[in-house]
Amino acid sequence: MKELAPSRPRRAIATAAGLGALLAAAALMPLPAAAQAAFPDKPIRIVVPYAAGGGVDIVTRLVSQKMGDALKQTIIVDNRPGAATNIGMDAVARAPADGYTLLTASNTLAANGALFSKLTFDPARDFTPVGAIGYAPLAVVVPVESSFKTLKDLTDYGRAHPDKLTYASAGNGSSGHLASELLKTESGMKALHVPYKGGSPAVTDLLGQRISFMSINPLEVVSHVKAGKLRALAILDDEPAAMLPEVPTVVSQGLPGAMATVWWGLIGPKDLPPDVTEKLNSALQSALKDPEVKKRFGEMGAIVTPGTAPQFGQFVAAETSKWTKVIKAAGIKAD
Repeated sequence: MKELAPSRPRRAIATAAGLGALLAAAALMPLPAAAQAAFPDKPIRIVVPYAAGGGVDIVTRLVSQKMGDALKQTIIVDNRPGAATNIGMDAVARAPADGYTLLTASNTLAANGALFSKLTFDPARDFTPVGAIGYAPLAVVVPVESSFKTLKDLTDYGRAHPDKLTYASAGNGSSGHLASELLKTESGMKALHVPYKGGSPAVTDLLGQRISFMSINPLEVVSHVKAGKLRALAILDDEPAAMLPEVPTVVSQGLPGAMATVWWGLIGPKDLPPDVTEKLNSALQSALKDPEVKKRFGEMGAIVTPGTAPQFGQFVAAETSKWTKVIKAAGIKAD
């Protein structure tokens, strides 16, 4: 017996059922890139591994506001101080590689791998560079009563009297500590390191002539220099500092290998997608071009350094190699 053709209602029901199955299957398939939510579709968090109110925090808040405008998204600054920035770095190393968690990195990214024998992350492998932000050159300063009028006076004395000079820093492994060790290596001078718990008490003892010299961010001592309480002998860079334009550079004084700065940049977790990295870098470049950002950086004695993510990665690699040699040669350990 010939089978009857299905009625119109039955055909409609069958068609609808087939369409439903297709839609259900499609829902399980990954969306094409164009159909996915565009990055960023939620707030971004930038971890600052220092306390609020410090230089790195100020730099991050300046840049993040302008980056948020470019990305049309909120950027939250999350202060995670402690353990010489290792707490903040660990938090970002463990975060999802989706671009929503970043870190404002500084000199410790290049130094901590050599300073600490046991870390929960690898500074050289567990992060993706996003872009450099800027830097500030360090200055070598002495009490105004010091007999050292030039950097050569200081280094000559340090070579002739290896047990007489002392220098202060904000702590073992700090940028000032490493910069002074680099100066010692490049000049052949000798000096004893006296670590303090922060830059302020170190400067106090320098002013009191209990310490011979310091390598420090000019922003922290420019008022004392201008007040005639401290004398700046050199800027540890190849360009004069805007805050102290009359102070000669270390390069002009014959020690190009002694250049040392404090610097900042943005990084994300390992394996950050290239398109996300590029979008974040583009927003960062927009922020660094902003006249207000440039002005504020200048007021802090800092210089913005635009560039690509690979360029920042190359810079960090060079800094890591440089400071690892200094740390190992001086036998410095932070733990």
